[in-house]
Amino acid sequence: MKLIDSIKENARLDLQRIVLPEGHEERTLKAADIVIQEGLAEITILGNKEEVLQHARNLSLKNLEKASIIDPKTSPKREEYANLMVELRKSKGLVKDEALELLNNPLYYSTVMIKNGDADGEVAGADNATGDVLRPAFQFVKTLPGITVVSGAFLMFMKDKEFGDDGLMIFADCAVHPNPTDKELAEIAIATAKTTRAIARIEPRVAMLSFSTKGSAQHEMVDKVVKATEIAKAMDPTLKIDGELQADAAIVESVGLKKAPGSPIAGKANVLIFPSLESGNIAYKLVQRLAHAEAIGPVLQGMAAPINDLSRGCSVNDIVELIAITANQAMRKK
Repeated sequence: MKLIDSIKENARLDLQRIVLPEGHEERTLKAADIVIQEGLAEITILGNKEEVLQHARNLSLKNLEKASIIDPKTSPKREEYANLMVELRKSKGLVKDEALELLNNPLYYSTVMIKNGDADGEVAGADNATGDVLRPAFQFVKTLPGITVVSGAFLMFMKDKEFGDDGLMIFADCAVHPNPTDKELAEIAIATAKTTRAIARIEPRVAMLSFSTKGSAQHEMVDKVVKATEIAKAMDPTLKIDGELQADAAIVESVGLKKAPGSPIAGKANVLIFPSLESGNIAYKLVQRLAHAEAIGPVLQGMAAPINDLSRGCSVNDIVELIAITANQAMRKK
């Protein structure tokens, strides 16, 4: 069974309540229709009910009548949610009128739904930038205890099965944090290892990437990766991790043996941690397009509840798969 099929099968065992705030977006509605048809989750769509259902009819979608459709502007929960928002953000000076105005934005409404226990997870971003999706999440759901940084991991399914674990690799951070410190980079490595075990269900072999391998170049950017590797090892002494490694040394056995002899990771990595968002985002998009790899994600790591952000170039199938992954995350959280 393919991994994504296993993830979907697990989602069917205990249906989670997933909210989709982009009820106007065509791919999102098509994905919601498939999710309901396949029994992967209980779906809530945010938007004007008549407009959503008319859009569904125009698209010949048959299952959206079974979704819960909520208009944030007329919802009977607005007062309750506004009071909760004020309580959570009173130290920041939020007042009720401002909270009610924020609730007109489906991205805020969906986040407060989760905080209030009325939804288990969220998938958005098909029509919104990552910052717009994450801002409400940072304000009202916040990060896990002891975690200071949120990051985004991609499951990369390669056609060439030589790489990773039978062609599966995990890339991070490709979505959130532009320039992590050494400690933040270490946290990203630890979080990605947990995602690898929980979602990909393989044992992580983590490569901390750089333009240098084991001192072949000297630069403060290399120093950051070296220090991050040390911090990650201290945070989890059982983790299989090594760095700094160039990408070819991390994934090609013959190159790893030559550039980093004796390394437990070189040539065998299935998790690649990039030193910056710039490098990670560029890398996953190049691999996706040039190697025709399937990229699932980003799976957000570090949030106190599963809130996942799509690429605006996503397909309907990408959304379906991320909903199934979000459902799995919600089940594990419980």
